[in-house]
Amino acid sequence: MFDQSGHWIHLETFDDFDNGLSDLIELWSSETATQATKDSAFAHFKEDLEAAALQWIDNKAKSRKYAAIAQELAEFEEVLNEDSGVTPQANSSAPAAVPAKAKKKI
Repeated sequence: MFDQSGHWIHLETFDDFDNGLSDLIELWSSETATQATKDSAFAHFKEDLEAAALQWIDNKAKSRKYAAIAQELAEFEEVLNEDSGVTPQANSSAPAAVPAKAKKKI
């Protein structure tokens, strides 16, 4: 997600997003990460995911895969809102999602 110098590395492939979501969840669980870093990572992740969903909108199979990640991200955001009342700064809605069959544990 972030390189050693603190610059965001854009996510491009489904694997990037799948692994990135786990990394994002870990980051939000971190005691050492600042709120600004957490918010920035969430916003960048969401922005990259929306771009990928738009890129593959005409490909039904890929679109479903990205929609599943978007659903997991929305569920993670909901848990964040319930647990702490802290809403990530990226408050735009996630791309339309198909319910994920296998949900990651948050």
